[in-house]
Amino acid sequence: MTRQTLSAVALAGLVSLSGTALADEDKTVTVFKTPWCGCCQVWTDAVEKAGYHVIVKDMEDLSAIKKQAGVPAEMEGCHTAVIGDDRKYVIEGHVPLEAIDKMMSERPDIRGIAVPGMPQGSLGMGYDPSARYTVYSVSAKPSEPPQPYMTTGE
Repeated sequence: MTRQTLSAVALAGLVSLSGTALADEDKTVTVFKTPWCGCCQVWTDAVEKAGYHVIVKDMEDLSAIKKQAGVPAEMEGCHTAVIGDDRKYVIEGHVPLEAIDKMMSERPDIRGIAVPGMPQGSLGMGYDPSARYTVYSVSAKPSEPPQPYMTTGE
């Protein structure tokens, strides 16, 4: 098996969504990123500095991970992360810490949250707390389109 196939198999177990609530102490974020991406590393470092335990999985091609995680093509960002214990959530792209904290405290019935592309001013992209961009929720049901979850810079 290739490294990419093994990572995809590992992610399959990571993104299964159960109805069981997470324990408050669960703050492990597994980040799938390319080894040469500096903005992904800045985002990863900021997540770790915020108190999350970060595990990095460097891969040259993230397409299988994004597909396995159920990330719609229009929501794809620079990297894909997974957080959670009994309930797994996907974090796609340069999602701000506030959105991650909100998701983990509210525990919505969604697959995860996403910031598509690489918005200027987002965490990892020249962070500016006043930058305005939308964080989307990605439904656990593939037939439902992503919905705005929160807007930054408000």
